[in-house]
Amino acid sequence: HLVLATLHTNDAPGAVARLRDFGCPNFAINAAVLCVLAQRLVRRVCADCAQPYEPSSAVLQRLTNDRTGQFRRGAGCRRCLNSGFRGRVGVYEMFRMSPTIQLAVERNASTAVLRQEAIREGMRAMWQDGVEKARVGLTTVEEVVAVAAATLEPDTAHPAGDAIDTMRISA
Repeated sequence: HLVLATLHTNDAPGAVARLRDFGCPNFAINAAVLCVLAQRLVRRVCADCAQPYEPSSAVLQRLTNDRTGQFRRGAGCRRCLNSGFRGRVGVYEMFRMSPTIQLAVERNASTAVLRQEAIREGMRAMWQDGVEKARVGLTTVEEVVAVAAATLEPDTAHPAGDAIDTMRISA
């Protein structure tokens, strides 16, 4: 059987700790969980009043040094009630229970260790999805930072190896 469920956590790897909080033993987590998809909602730039803009260097540098993209923000209009935003768009990350992750779960690894291993195995963090959505003008980098502000920190273990260009969200 396939069961889909919801949990309230800060990020996808945090689901393991939440299940442990509920009393699930590690072997049961490994047997039952295939993957975890985490999402947060960011405000969508209003398509009716969107204009190109250059994000501030300070904000953009918290996320990446790559300034390429079609960054947009809303000027404000009647359709968006002068907010510059209309609707929401999801930013996501998927945590897959690979054999390496399962071994870490069995060894009672922390959420931070699980996240680090997942990133090493290719997990794209939620903030990265947000940056990509900002690059194509769906949201702003300020929105991405606002959603992740409490949990942004340098990720010195990222495969890219550039601590300035890469950030991560952690529990």
